[in-house]
Amino acid sequence: MSKNDNDTITAKKTLTLKRSGLETNIVKQNFSHGRTKAVVVETKRRKITRPDEKTEAPQSITKPHVVQRSKPKFEEIPPSKPVAQCNLSSAEIEARRRALEEAHVQEKIIRKQAEKEKRDKEREKSSYLQTHQEMEILRKNKNTTEKIPTHTSALSSTEPIAAIDVKALEVAIPLKNTSPAEKRITNDNEERYNRRANSSKPEIRSPKVVKGADERRRGKLTLNSALDEEGNGRGRSIAAMRRRQEKFKRAQNQEPREKISREVILPETITIQELAQRMTERSVDVIKFLMKQGQMMKPGDIIDADIAELIAVEFGHTVKRVSESDVEDGIFNISDNPLKMRPRPPVVTIMGHVDHGKTSLLDAIRKANVVSGEAGGITQHIGAYQVEQNGQKITFIDTPGHSAFTAMRARGAEVTDIAVLVVSADDSVMPQTVESINHAKAANVPIIVAINKIDKPTADAQKVRTELLQHEVFVETMGGEILEVEVSAKTGQNLDKLLEAILLQAELLDLKADSDRTAEGIVIEAKLDRGRGPVATVLVQKGTLQLSDIIVAGNEWGRVRALIDDYGCHIKKAGPSTPIEILGIQGTPQAGDRFAVVSNEAKAREIAEYRQHLAREKAVARQTSSRGSLEQMMTKLQTTGVKEFPLIIKGDVQGSIEAITLALETLGNEEVRARVVHSGAGGITESDISLAEASHSAIIGFNVRANKQVRDAAKIQGIEIRYYNIIYDLVDDIKAAMSGLLSPEQRETFLGNAETLEIFNITKIGKVAGCRVTEGKIERGAGVRLIRDNIVIHEGKLKTLKRFKDEVNEVQAGQECGMAFENYDDIRAGDIIETFRVEHINRTL
Repeated sequence: MSKNDNDTITAKKTLTLKRSGLETNIVKQNFSHGRTKAVVVETKRRKITRPDEKTEAPQSITKPHVVQRSKPKFEEIPPSKPVAQCNLSSAEIEARRRALEEAHVQEKIIRKQAEKEKRDKEREKSSYLQTHQEMEILRKNKNTTEKIPTHTSALSSTEPIAAIDVKALEVAIPLKNTSPAEKRITNDNEERYNRRANSSKPEIRSPKVVKGADERRRGKLTLNSALDEEGNGRGRSIAAMRRRQEKFKRAQNQEPREKISREVILPETITIQELAQRMTERSVDVIKFLMKQGQMMKPGDIIDADIAELIAVEFGHTVKRVSESDVEDGIFNISDNPLKMRPRPPVVTIMGHVDHGKTSLLDAIRKANVVSGEAGGITQHIGAYQVEQNGQKITFIDTPGHSAFTAMRARGAEVTDIAVLVVSADDSVMPQTVESINHAKAANVPIIVAINKIDKPTADAQKVRTELLQHEVFVETMGGEILEVEVSAKTGQNLDKLLEAILLQAELLDLKADSDRTAEGIVIEAKLDRGRGPVATVLVQKGTLQLSDIIVAGNEWGRVRALIDDYGCHIKKAGPSTPIEILGIQGTPQAGDRFAVVSNEAKAREIAEYRQHLAREKAVARQTSSRGSLEQMMTKLQTTGVKEFPLIIKGDVQGSIEAITLALETLGNEEVRARVVHSGAGGITESDISLAEASHSAIIGFNVRANKQVRDAAKIQGIEIRYYNIIYDLVDDIKAAMSGLLSPEQRETFLGNAETLEIFNITKIGKVAGCRVTEGKIERGAGVRLIRDNIVIHEGKLKTLKRFKDEVNEVQAGQECGMAFENYDDIRAGDIIETFRVEHINRTL
């Protein structure tokens, strides 16, 4: 560039953003101590354009003259095109042109719509003002010409209309959705119209309404509101008359409903309201029918099935009678599909005498160690396990061998397919062995004899086989059909042969089950766990038990929340012959109860309530049966002298509690017996302490404990709590405690006889008999009998024994002595005095 070019360019101005239409003034403020402050005040002017005025074009702002610099001209730019389009293609330019045309068309449409809405609004305003003027004329002529009826339309109430502002009508009619530009145009037009209207028309003022005057009287009945101007009572409003006419028309046109005959299911007892609901009739109609029959009843009254049947027949319905026990129909008698029957694992019960190695044998099969975790080394629960041999599963149930667990062994024999009778080779057949044989025969279960402890030097398997013959158990080596295997749980000898024998027996039995149906089975054991709640060990016999199934077990029901196998793993379903632990039952069921899956909670709750009702009735019947007949009353009078030993038993599982209760019932005699006040599974609670205090009972805890609060409460109340983990220790202690209630046995020992020779009267002592000892000896303080003419006249105690003038302890035969009795003086010469000693011996049960 040249120097001349630079000289012609004016200086650049600072870039500023100026707001148009603003007037700026500076206001100076004065403060104390000579301080001042200048404040800039801006005033914005608004220019209002009327419709008849034309908008002036904005004046062009003079720009500073700037001399264009000379640029090299490479090519000519066509002047017709804008500068911004120089880099756009023809398609883009055409698109922008179409967009501008559409925008112009849309703007025209919006403007027309705004004008139309404006005309409509002006029309509504004019109609409203005309109506208002007419009402003013009517109000002025009201007292002179005619009276306006009270039931005129809503426009006749002048006071609310007079109070209505014109602006309210504009608010009540909202505009349609418009663009911001359209709203701005509409607002400007309305402002101009209102300004012209206010200047041309006189202002119509609405009458002043005093706030609070009518609000205070609202809802209150006055003479003016109750009477019209002539003093007559005001008639009904038009709305009320119309409602009445419509109701009358509906009643005239209503056709009588067609009577629908239904099948009503009637239980043994039912309330009137429930009967009406089942018939779909009104309770009032049923009560009216009963009133005609002479019976005054309420909807909540209970009637029997006969009366309910008469009512249902009278109302035109058919009746189906059901009993309460019908709620259990269809639970356990579901038939299996023969086409879906599949082989299932056999259920094997290990039975035998205590300490014959049943649990050790099962541990050797499972490769586990259960014995070390059991108190005293004896099994006190039913344990259910599942093992796998050559790809085939076998379910084992371990039963206790102690004599107290008879019910557990019987329960195990009922649910089993095969019974394995474990007999010790060195101990041979014992009482519980015989009992197990009887249980297996009663359940019609095949037996496999396992002769255990064959590794011992004193083992004699042949003796075992010979003694089993006495109980009609004929093994194969003795010419029978019962399999027997010589095993050793300690060394694991012949365990594989035992499992093969079990699988062979199961194959002969051809055990099958349908797994594609609802599950049912039996509760083997149940307990109350502090952290998990009621826990039931069940054996699934049919179908498949799954999570979230609703089951009924005895008197309890619940939804299955968890399934735990014998290894403590959570599983989702359990098939036939699978032992499983269930969580989620509402209460603790009894061992031996059957369980089944039902369709819904309502049915499960109904079955459980029915069974609980039966259990309560049985308990009441047991209490009232003792005061039934005269013979029973006399028996009770004879047994009123029996001393009772009240106990509260809390155990870990229901089976142990049942065994303890049966063992305690066998204790006692005609003088003393044990009475179980309460028993239950779970820990000892404060309610047990309260019950023990009321019944003066002792608390027995079997494999459970009491927390600190319960122990403190028991200490304050003086309640004794005893803990046991071995059942025979518990039975022995209770037996010893009950023996203390027995009155001791009195044993009498003869000492000697003395003949009365002479009677002496001594002032301080009374009568003293001078005697000669004819047989045995006389001891001081011994018991005496006075015999006269071979008749016992008196029996008492010797008070004084003297020889000569000295007190002595005893006098031998042939010697003379003086004797005096306690509280007796009628002694004569020639009487025979017999002396004896009484010993008190404690008795035991």
